Amino acid sequence: MSQAPVIDARRFCRESRRLEGVLGLRAFPRLDDLLAHREGEVAFVLEGIPGENGEARLRLEVRGVLSLVCQRCLEAVEETLVIERLLELVEEIDSSITPEELEDERLDFLPLTGALDLAELIEEEILLALPVAPRHAACAAPRPAGVVSGAHPFSVLSSLKAR
Repeated sequence: MSQAPVIDARRFCRESRRLEGVLGLRAFPRLDDLLAHREGEVAFVLEGIPGENGEARLRLEVRGVLSLVCQRCLEAVEETLVIERLLELVEEIDSSITPEELEDERLDFLPLTGALDLAELIEEEILLALPVAPRHAACAAPRPAGVVSGAHPFSVLSSLKAR
């Protein structure tokens, strides 16, 4: 597993460079609460490409498998990541970007004023790609301790009332 570099994104695009590698999930601290376990890695490819009018653009691909916590049964559920983004570097999101450009789903805008931390960019894209409530296609909700399958949920309360 390699460490993600910090790059000069504009120069990277201008020189049409390409960078690929693998990062361990420990490189992404904001994923901690979502992961069932931290083992694993994601592969990435980053390419600098020119836009139609000479804009600085990055093409990012991220692939991997994450073990998330199922929101129904609280067990691990595997989520396959396949992320492909085209990012145009801009100083800031302002009125010079037309509404049509903002609605174009093939292109996203990345406000960038300095160096680009690749691990932060990849982590952000992973967070955006994950489901809001990951869960298995079919699983049962966890039962509280002491509740017998098929028992009425309020039967425990009635036994407490009798005391």
